[in-house]
Amino acid sequence: MKNIKRKLWVSLAALVLTGSVFAQVSKKDQKILNKIVTVPYVTERVSTLASDEMEGRKIGTEGVEKAANYIEKNFKKIGLKPFENKSYRQKFVTNDIPMENVIGILEGKSKKDEYVIYSAHYDHIGYSGGTEKEHIANGADDNASGVTALFALAKYFKKVGNERTIIFIAFSGEESGLLGSKHYATTIDPAKIVAGINIEMIGKVFNEGEKNAFLTGFDRSSLGTLIQENLEGTDYKLIPDPYTKFKLFYRSDNAPLAKLGVPAHTFSSDAIDKDKHYHQVTDEVETLNMENLVDMIKLIALGTQDIVNGKDTPSRVK
Repeated sequence: MKNIKRKLWVSLAALVLTGSVFAQVSKKDQKILNKIVTVPYVTERVSTLASDEMEGRKIGTEGVEKAANYIEKNFKKIGLKPFENKSYRQKFVTNDIPMENVIGILEGKSKKDEYVIYSAHYDHIGYSGGTEKEHIANGADDNASGVTALFALAKYFKKVGNERTIIFIAFSGEESGLLGSKHYATTIDPAKIVAGINIEMIGKVFNEGEKNAFLTGFDRSSLGTLIQENLEGTDYKLIPDPYTKFKLFYRSDNAPLAKLGVPAHTFSSDAIDKDKHYHQVTDEVETLNMENLVDMIKLIALGTQDIVNGKDTPSRVK
C-alpha cells in the first residue's frame, strides 16, 4: 500500500511539473490580470492615442509629440524608471527630422542584468488625402492598440514582479522605415537582450477566432514554442504567422533586433490580407474589438511571464 501511495504521489508530482504548474500560477495571476486589464482600461488609452488631437501621430508633428507626452505620463504613473535614469526620451535625428523613442524600465531582481523588451510603435501616417479633420488617419489598430498593451503589461508586471529587467519601448518612425528601432539597436549590447516582444495591431479578431494570435518569424527561434507551452491549459492560442508572403517578420520593429541575433518577434491578431482599414482614415476606435484587445494583452502576459521570470530562455534568432 505504501508503494502504491508513493507511486501515486510521484505521478501527481510529475503531472504538476509537466503542465499544471503554469495552470496554478496563472490562476493566481489571472485574478491580478483580470483586475488590471479591462475593457474600460484599454478603451480609454487606445481612444486617447487614436484621437483627432494626436493628428495621426506622424513624425515631426505636434501630434506625435502629444502622443509621446501621453506615453511618458503613463509610464511615470505606472512607476517605470526613466531611460538611463535621466529621461524617458531617447532622442535622435534622421533625415533632419527629430524623433524620440519613449522608454521606461522595470528593474529585475535576481537577473536584473538580463533584459526582456516589450515594444510597440506609436507613430502613424498623419493625414491622408487632405488636410481637413476627416482626413486624419488616427491609427487605432496601427498601432494605438500595441502601445495600450505596453501600458497594461507594465502595470501587470509592476504588480506581480519580474526577475529579469523589462524595457518597455514605444518606438517612433516605424512607418517611415523602422527608424526608432534601428536607432535603438545601435545603442545596445544584444547579448544582454533575452527576448524582444513586439506588439502590432491587436485590436481585431484573428481569422483563427477569438483568443488567437500569431507570431512572425515563428521558426527563427524557440520563442514561439515556449509561449505555446506556457499557454497550455489556458483559453489562449498562438500560431505561426500565416501571412509569410507579406514578410511581416522584416517589416516591424522586431527586425533590427532580430538582425543582431535577439529572439525578437511580433505578436499580432490582424488579418492583414483582409484588413480594409490598414493605413486608411477608417482605422478608428469604432472598428476595434475591445474584448479582443484585452484578450491579446492577457495572452502576451501569460505566454511570456516565464521568460520575464528567468524560467525560460529562447534560442537566438537563426
